[in-house]
Parts: sequence; structure tokens; C-alpha cells
Amino acid sequence: MSIKMVALDLDGTTLNNKREITERTRRSFEKAADKGVHIVVSTGRTFSALPPQLYEIPSVQYAITSNGAHINLMKTGESVFDSFLSEQAVSEIVRLYEKLDCEIEIFMDGQAFIDESYYNYIKEFGLSYRSAEYVLWSRKPVKGIAQKLLDNSSRIENVNFCFKTIEMLEDARAEIEAIPEATITSSFQNNLEVGGPDTSKKAALIELMSMLDIDRSELMCCGDAPNDIAMIEYAGLGVAVGNAWGGTADHADYITGTNEEDGVAQAIEQFVL
Repeated sequence: MSIKMVALDLDGTTLNNKREITERTRRSFEKAADKGVHIVVSTGRTFSALPPQLYEIPSVQYAITSNGAHINLMKTGESVFDSFLSEQAVSEIVRLYEKLDCEIEIFMDGQAFIDESYYNYIKEFGLSYRSAEYVLWSRKPVKGIAQKLLDNSSRIENVNFCFKTIEMLEDARAEIEAIPEATITSSFQNNLEVGGPDTSKKAALIELMSMLDIDRSELMCCGDAPNDIAMIEYAGLGVAVGNAWGGTADHADYITGTNEEDGVAQAIEQFVL
């Protein structure tokens, strides 16, 4: 198998539990790039929330962000592909937000926004299901998150519904999955993520491979969560890390080490180098 592109999820996959890219993983990127292989980040994060380390790794030239809403050039942040929510979907999201016991995060213009009251709550009390430090670093507080959503309804990349418990999420799942003209996925257990009707990491990869004249048989994808399943299934070689959850590993051709064991580097060393 001749791999020409490696697409990698970040959290729980490429990043270890300290949210770092290890030296071994970085070396594997450089060696693959020396062979002409494209290393592509494929993440649910917005562009502004990418780890600073990535900007120091010249072999990473492209980033698929917001679960496929954008393809960004790493050097400039320029988006060369966009996919947005419909205004009908945005209206339904606002209705559900006002009905359900949840918080929402808006991804727009490469930034992530949360309501000011939620931001202040996290500062004071933390979060039981997620890193409060990461949320406070990566999210911008705004007054009136629902109104911001409505005011920018044509430019929304993604909306995350966040729930205190998995039980609360499951109670709301059917209504969220019924949002019109939308795709629903998840990157951690307490959230449901709403994207545009054709938004996915897979769809963005298809666009990028078309730009670079790369066939799916030449693509390796690696991930850990349900929002990675479509790209793992599509790839010529689909890889799940050992800590994958939500049935993700069931869709992979190969199971590598965990994100704490340099699983991404192991896969690149085995199948690319």
C-alpha cells in the first residue's frame, strides 16, 4: 500500500493526555513528509483552538477544522473550503437550546464562543466531564449566546450541545438528531455536535484529496471517536487508536496503540515509513 496522505484526529488520538505532540510523533511526521506524504490534521477544534505546537511543525500544511466545516492552510489560516449550517437548522438549534437543560458552543469564523454565564460558572466551579482549563483557553465568552447564533445564522460552522450527564444527553438525542439539514456527531461522551447537511471530516478530506490528486486508496486516517468513523471507513487504511470509544474501533482496518503510547507514530512507522 502506497500512502500519500495521513489524516489525523487530535484529541484522544494524536495528542497525549497532556494535549501534547510527542517527539516520536513529530519525527514520524517529518519522515513521512520527506517521502512526499501529506500530514493533515482533521479535528473538531476550530482553527484558533489548534495546539500551538502544530505551527512549529512544517510538515503539517493543512488542517480540517470544526469537524469538516473548513480546510485551512496552516501557515496563514486561510480557508480553502467551507461548509456551514443552514439558517433553518440554526433556528431549530436555538429553539432546542431554550427548551433543553444544556449549554451550547458556537463555532464561527474559526473561533468558539460560549455564553458568558457558562464561562463564569466554569471559572468558579470547573467541569466534571471535561477539562475546564481547555474550555476557558479555547472559548470566548459572549452575552446572549442564542442571539449571537441568530445574528450570524449564515456563518455557523458547528454547534455543540453539552450536557452535565450522559443520561441527559440521551434524553435529548432524538430531538437533536431530528434537526433538519444537519449532520450530528460526537467527539466526547457528553456532547452532540451539529454541522451542516454535508459537513464531515470525510467530506472535507474528499475535497482536499481532489485538490492534491490523491486517491482514497492512498489515504490513511486515524481517530478515536464517533466523529472520526466516516473518514476511517472511507480511507484505504482506517486506523483506530487503542483508546477509541463509541464503537469507532469496529470500523477500523487496524488498531494501533493508545494516544498515550504514541499510537499515531506507531501506525505511521508501520504503514508509511
